[in-house]
Amino acid sequence: MPDHPAAHHEHEDHPWTIQIPHHPKRTQSRGYVASRRTMNRLARKTPALAYGRPPYHDHHGGGLWLKDADGWFLVRNVIGIEWSAQFCADPAKVDLLRVNARRLYAAYPEAVEELGIRELLDTPITDAKGIARWTDSICNASLPLRAAFHTGVLPRASTGGVHHYPSPIAEIELIKRDDFDLWVRTPDGTLAAVVPVAPRGSGDGRTRLLLAAVPEPPDQPTPIARLVGAPPAGPGGPVGAGVPAEAVGDPTILPADHPLSRLAFVRQTEEE
Repeated sequence: MPDHPAAHHEHEDHPWTIQIPHHPKRTQSRGYVASRRTMNRLARKTPALAYGRPPYHDHHGGGLWLKDADGWFLVRNVIGIEWSAQFCADPAKVDLLRVNARRLYAAYPEAVEELGIRELLDTPITDAKGIARWTDSICNASLPLRAAFHTGVLPRASTGGVHHYPSPIAEIELIKRDDFDLWVRTPDGTLAAVVPVAPRGSGDGRTRLLLAAVPEPPDQPTPIARLVGAPPAGPGGPVGAGVPAEAVGDPTILPADHPLSRLAFVRQTEEE
């Protein structure tokens, strides 16, 4: 690809650096522009969308828009392809996503017709052009995410975005109770994600530490090591009284009086 830039780096304010192989300069393809327009139109017709209300970013996350008697709704393919990922993608593996979507859409012919994707679904992906087309299509560039949940960096954003934090943790934000704080910060600035260890109303105020992140000098303990350095506190009750046996002795279980546990539950405490 002699007409394209050499291998280069990309970065954002949230510290990370990756090496990107040489590829055509990113532009908004006609397919992507059309996908974003369609996604926004459909999302505004979907009142119970788990991702919240508009405005939205268009995330390359593998969303598949379907339509039944109750209207449009959204599911996800098994894998979404980020724009820059297409340049290392194997056509045969991407084609598995097309086949998966095609089988699903067989049950929703009205959606196929309205989205105009019959030819897209029926065309095997065998080369880079086919990968690019799928990547920017309404079958991949189609997840309506609010800006913070898409690219948000804590503490500036209201939540951690899926571009910067592991999805299994970031997506907890979409299903947690509004008065529980998933993301909390220690006085020294360490960012942590915690979840309760027991159901609401159990009286158990402990939390489980899922993630801790802050730039650290090489000779300093890692954030998690500092947070869980002390022996775990007991639940205040015997194992079997609603306390999972595997939680006993687990250093990632923070006691109820730990600053992070208190911060996570602070709004529930205020309500009481």
